[in-house]
Amino acid sequence: AAMYSSAAAGSPRRDFISVTLGSEEAVGVGGYNNSKAWRRRSCWRKWKQLSRLQRSVILFLFAFLAVCGVISYTSMGEAWKSITNKSLDDQRTEQAIPRLKLANPAVLPAPQKADVNHGDYPEFSLQKPPKLPHVRRGPSNLQIKAPQRDMRLKTRHDTMRAVEELVEVDKVEKTEKSIISWRGAVIEPDQSTEPPSNKIMEPEKPSSVEAEDQKEPVPINERQLAVIEAFRHAWKGYKDFAWGHDELKPLSKSYSEWFGLGLTLIDALDTMWILGLKEEFEEARKWVANDLVFDKSVDVNLFESTIRILGGLLSTYHLSGDSLFLEKAKDIGNRLMPAFKTPSKIPYSDVNIGRGTAHPPRWTSDSTVAEVTSIQLEFRELSRLTGDEKFQKAVDEVMKHVHTLSGKNDGLVPMFINTNSGQFTHLGVYTLGARADSYYEYLLKQWIQGGKKENELLEDYMRAIEGVKKHLLQRSEPKKLTFVGELAHGHFSAKMDHLVCFLPGTLALGAHNGLAADHMKLAETLIETCYQMYAQVETGLSPEIVHFNLHAQKGHKDVEIKPADRHNLLRPETVESLFYMYRFTGDKKYQDWGWEILQNFNRYTRVPTGGYTSINNVQNPSNPEPRDKMESFFLGETLKYMFLLFSDDIDLINLDKYIFNTEAHPLPIWVPA
Repeated sequence: AAMYSSAAAGSPRRDFISVTLGSEEAVGVGGYNNSKAWRRRSCWRKWKQLSRLQRSVILFLFAFLAVCGVISYTSMGEAWKSITNKSLDDQRTEQAIPRLKLANPAVLPAPQKADVNHGDYPEFSLQKPPKLPHVRRGPSNLQIKAPQRDMRLKTRHDTMRAVEELVEVDKVEKTEKSIISWRGAVIEPDQSTEPPSNKIMEPEKPSSVEAEDQKEPVPINERQLAVIEAFRHAWKGYKDFAWGHDELKPLSKSYSEWFGLGLTLIDALDTMWILGLKEEFEEARKWVANDLVFDKSVDVNLFESTIRILGGLLSTYHLSGDSLFLEKAKDIGNRLMPAFKTPSKIPYSDVNIGRGTAHPPRWTSDSTVAEVTSIQLEFRELSRLTGDEKFQKAVDEVMKHVHTLSGKNDGLVPMFINTNSGQFTHLGVYTLGARADSYYEYLLKQWIQGGKKENELLEDYMRAIEGVKKHLLQRSEPKKLTFVGELAHGHFSAKMDHLVCFLPGTLALGAHNGLAADHMKLAETLIETCYQMYAQVETGLSPEIVHFNLHAQKGHKDVEIKPADRHNLLRPETVESLFYMYRFTGDKKYQDWGWEILQNFNRYTRVPTGGYTSINNVQNPSNPEPRDKMESFFLGETLKYMFLLFSDDIDLINLDKYIFNTEAHPLPIWVPA
């Protein structure tokens, strides 16, 4: 207590006594008082001593933590609930249909848990990668079916990881954990052959393969490493001199444009994935994300842009699970749809993807039969992924219309069809080469893609193969090679395009899927002929077109080459068929033949500064006359099929799970309904 005395001036004196009572703590005496009342008063004093800004920051932090807690609780609750429900559903399913899983496992299984154990891919020290326009390549590939994210892609991923550990150990831990598996294929579980609903659906996430289904990794062999080195050398030229452009001109170290949409880059995306070239894939993905723009006024060919761009994007989406590629595929798919706005529903050949207009070629109102009937795999798959039936409806109408047309010859079709009348034109000419080839390829592949239910497609295919046997097959002299010629108004021509070498693989694929056994026998004789189209030529490389001798002549081989036909465009068809034949027979000679072809590509078409070039003269080893152009399909198809051919892993891109489009882009086979 303290005593004070005060007196006011000029007023009566008054005395006051002031007494202050406080705790010992207040006067600095005594111990710590931990009573609840004291703590509340102390905290409140401290709070009031803070500035308004400090109090606001603290309140904000508390509110933020509370919101995060609520969100975390909700997410964990949903995840636990889904796991519990899934476990119960699995138990019910196993009890209800125990035999179904064993008897006929689904081609596209339900999603499994993601495998986040990734590895990087080898940096080989070999050499650091370092169409005929419109006629193009009809049937170029055979197919494979497609279900889950193919196990062997995952297995190859593990093998490539092991190789890379020897080269760059420090990269092993740097893989993205957001991707399920570098090699895994991404397939949705709910697939049906029925036309999809017109309701837009979110694409399902890719699924991985169950651990018990996984097999031991198959090591990358020396021939596959040689393909990887060849790809890197080609990619080096493209990256250095043509990045983001359509095609590389390796000799002049420049580029050429067709559509101005980076055709080579898009064509090569899934090849890089399959070969395990992660760094190259990632830099290409960045270009797709940042620089691939379809909103430009440019005319594109419906067929070429569908098989290369749309097909390449869809395939890469399935293999990588990256939705970027699906979004780009939807964009280009929608921009191609104006081509179908014709009186007959037979699409125009060209589309301006910026203006939304379409037109036939300037010189005719016809489209080629191969082009209008070889876009179905891609548009059907786009419908399945998006839930928008307009894509599949448009291309299915084309096939149904062609099915009913007159003008066929025992299943063989003419090369042209009019977009106004919807009728075949230039009747009487039948070929399995340019302008007709992939019509036959896609008959079989659509049937397989849709679960083998669309019988009209199978009927047309089987009838066409019988027509080939009846009208187009002949044997050459002196080696009696079986070849596929052409028929023009009743007159047989012993001319065979290199494009026709898709046929052995297609026949083998059909036989593998239960069609007539004699199709495989025919495939074996035809692939021998396609190999001889290389072996009997001075450079060991096939020309674009050959003519076969029907009569024995002293000093003459089976194969004759005309000056206008002796160019080689780095085409894939023979290698494609070799791949199928090796997969289905296991005969090593097919690998050996492919190895010879790869060595000759390296010997006569490789450009030292990067890239490979088509050549003008396969008959002149000393001067094959390089053309200064590397077609996009060399990376998209030829080297991809080479790599698959040399693989000792028969399940790499499993042929019962995937089907290749005619540009070698694998798409999934739909689950049977």
